[in-house]
Amino acid sequence: MYKLTKWLKITLSSFILIVHPIQSMAQNAITELNLEQAYQLAKANYPLIKQKDLINKSAFLSIENINSAYLPQLSVNGSASYQSDVTSIKLPIAGVNIAPMSKDQYKFWGELNQLIYDGGIVKYQKELQELSSLVDDQKLEVELYKLKDRINQLYLGALLLDAQLVQVNLSNENLQIGLKTVNAQLVNGVVFKSAVLVLEAQLLLTDQRIVELKSNKKAILQILAMFLHQPISETVKLEKPVITELTDLSIVRPEMKLFAYQDSLWNVQNQMVSAKLNPKLSVFAQGGYGRPGLNMLNNDFALFGMGGLRLNWSLSNLYTHKREHQMIALNQKINEVQKDVFVFNTTTQLSQQLEEIKKLQDLATIDEKIVGVRTSITAASKAQLQNGVINSNDYLREINFEDQTRNNFTLHQIQLMQAKINYQTIKGNQ
Repeated sequence: MYKLTKWLKITLSSFILIVHPIQSMAQNAITELNLEQAYQLAKANYPLIKQKDLINKSAFLSIENINSAYLPQLSVNGSASYQSDVTSIKLPIAGVNIAPMSKDQYKFWGELNQLIYDGGIVKYQKELQELSSLVDDQKLEVELYKLKDRINQLYLGALLLDAQLVQVNLSNENLQIGLKTVNAQLVNGVVFKSAVLVLEAQLLLTDQRIVELKSNKKAILQILAMFLHQPISETVKLEKPVITELTDLSIVRPEMKLFAYQDSLWNVQNQMVSAKLNPKLSVFAQGGYGRPGLNMLNNDFALFGMGGLRLNWSLSNLYTHKREHQMIALNQKINEVQKDVFVFNTTTQLSQQLEEIKKLQDLATIDEKIVGVRTSITAASKAQLQNGVINSNDYLREINFEDQTRNNFTLHQIQLMQAKINYQTIKGNQ
């Protein structure tokens, strides 16, 4: 059994029980559709697409928070303490008495700090956030790209059912012609009633098959409508995809861009590790009220203030920065290996798909010749039936042979179309 036919049976048996008919006004239903439009509608209406806006908003808020590092930072502090001893000055100077500091001390102050130079930390934090957002967004694109396989199956499944309906109607026409001939022969007493009944029974089977095919197509279209989030007319005109020349083996899948973004992310993280070794410079202003103030010889509560430059250079990062660089290098290698594996697997799939296309092209070429021969045989059988050379059973056998031949031809054509579309989907779009 062919893959596409198998898929149709599985899809219909799995979904027909859960699909609810889409009720809508006729003017709102899609009456013409091509595969590219189906891709676009499915992507635009897939629930996962809402995550794109959330990723962008999250990235914007995170970058705004990072930018606040260059805004003046205000802090308010307070303390109350008791000391077991304090500094005292005991000088034997006549008439001079220096009171000792109080052992209970109080201090309340505010400090304003303005970052001047941070060694590049804020810059790399912003770049990391932007790249992280691109990575998350591209992961989403990878997931959305998987929709193409589902749309391909549904769209081509509907095309196959359309083609099969055409073939069944053609078979029906041949049977009608034969039945008309045999009825005339029955009136003339040339044949028995059974000759008419044979063709009538086959016509009923053909009508039954038409009902089944139409029902299957309706179910397929309902499932497709759910993906497109838009009703589709039962008489929709499905445009056959135009397949371009399949010679380019370059891979332009969204996964390739994801690997590139991830590599850029590791590069910025590498720069961030180096930036942590740089000193930081800021200006500050401090003002408060407490006992003692800045004059340690004054034991009264007093206002105080001060300002200046502050240099901070933490050398503790020297302990870990070498290993951090090594870890980042390992992650970059892992990313590169994953990319190589993806490219290898995808290239292998493309080669296999090209072989499948070649095989189906050869089969379709032979099918076309067989159909031509079978059509000629059926035409000859009509004349033979009219002349009484063959009976209705013989005629029916030739019609069935032609019908089977045409079905094979139709199936191989759709499979060829599917193989070419699969090739484009595996390779990715420019």
